[in-house]
Amino acid sequence: MPPFRHLSFIINLSRRNAQERGDFVADNYQYGGQAVIEGVMMRGRHHYAIAVRKENNTTCVMSEQIGSYTQKNRFLRLPFIRGIVALGESLVLGLKSLQYSANQLMETEGEEELSFWEITLMMIFAIGLTILLFVALPLFLRSLVAKVLPGTFWRNLFEGLSRAVILVIYISVISLLSDIQRVFAYHGAEHKVIHTYEAGEELTVDNAKSKTTLHPRCGTSFLLYVVMVSALVFSFLGEQTFLMRFASRLLLLPLIAGISYELIKLSGKHQSFILWRILSWPGLMLQHLTTREPDDGQLEVAILALKEVLSLENNNNVLPINNQEV
Repeated sequence: MPPFRHLSFIINLSRRNAQERGDFVADNYQYGGQAVIEGVMMRGRHHYAIAVRKENNTTCVMSEQIGSYTQKNRFLRLPFIRGIVALGESLVLGLKSLQYSANQLMETEGEEELSFWEITLMMIFAIGLTILLFVALPLFLRSLVAKVLPGTFWRNLFEGLSRAVILVIYISVISLLSDIQRVFAYHGAEHKVIHTYEAGEELTVDNAKSKTTLHPRCGTSFLLYVVMVSALVFSFLGEQTFLMRFASRLLLLPLIAGISYELIKLSGKHQSFILWRILSWPGLMLQHLTTREPDDGQLEVAILALKEVLSLENNNNVLPINNQEV
């Protein structure tokens, strides 16, 4: 047997043995997730899982297969384009995850479940508020200083900086809410468990406790990349009317999201290089606002979600579960 085939055989055998023991071997795929209401969603290549802690201290777990368009179409896997597709898929998956977590808690309280359309309307409101705060407001502030700042470049740069300041203020304000603080604690649990897995350690509460709540591939860092990239892109645009500027910001958002996606993937993969550590630093600092130290129960929930995803990804004989209490 050629040496490289012998090595491949040993690696595959060790993976099978690890799976039989109930362990999971870290692979090259960058697993991730998001915090939901009293729970965590974890995502793999082909599956995702949600774990939610109910008021009666039981945890509900559900999992499904992901029909990602990037897996079906080679064109959609091209750099920059895949970021646009991934952003859209993440929004849809996030919507489903929030709906599931909200319904689990409402079921415990005896209230009627939220429909998909009710969740969709809430998401539309959130998107509208986002456009108002991070597109319209910075443009309005830009118009106020237009006579003071000498050139278009500096006006556009001011717009980008004001957008970053608004983002920090917005996160700081919502972090004062007790319900949001619990979501941020689950956010911290998600990061700690992902760090534990990427370190090749067993997924236990004790191992996860020692890890940081900050992660270079976090959605918070992605938002900051979007702000920084947009400031750079918009700085090269010429003078326009208010409506033209507003339209250009919306139309260029997919391009900016695609660039930001590539940057965050590279920074997460190459943290040994000082350039990527420098670029990651602002996002990591912002995560001090969007994460909290989780308790043991929150870590257990995040571990359950990731273990479910890993079981599905590593074993074709394991089927997704609709809704199971553990």
